[in-house]
Amino acid sequence: MTDSAAQLAPLPDFPDLESHVRPDDHQALRLWLRLLSCTNLIENEVRSRLRAQFNTTLPRFDMMAQLDRVPEGLKMSDLSRYMMVTNGNITGITDQLEKEGLVERVKVVNDRRSSLIRLTPAGKKAFAEMAAVHEQWIQTLFSDLPDTDRTTLHGLLGRLKSSIHSQLPSLA
Repeated sequence: MTDSAAQLAPLPDFPDLESHVRPDDHQALRLWLRLLSCTNLIENEVRSRLRAQFNTTLPRFDMMAQLDRVPEGLKMSDLSRYMMVTNGNITGITDQLEKEGLVERVKVVNDRRSSLIRLTPAGKKAFAEMAAVHEQWIQTLFSDLPDTDRTTLHGLLGRLKSSIHSQLPSLA
């Protein structure tokens, strides 16, 4: 085993099935599985922590994050597109958050059929608290990866995203 392979070897007690290379394995598929397993590990942990600490869900947190970026509010169709979920999902989450006083619907002046969804002051406060804690969780989960590796990985994933984006007719 080379020095670099020894440094990247998985922890002995943790199964890393994507690393088991056979002559018939395909690198792109192994990479996809590695990305998926990392995403699932992080997402499951964040979901669990959001539920335990804030009694909320990841979709609710994600919606509040989108709204926090656009203080004047977003149409439900825009939220749906940004969050990559159906309008029905957005409606359900909005209804829940509105009942709790965390978001409000504001009619669009020149389009009576549309509303903007925006955070209320209580929603802004609640999201700020969750976001600060969420950032700490993510920093902790990535803490064993040196800064240079994080920077390199970020750049490589950006290139991958751009490459995939250019190949998808629905996004072109």
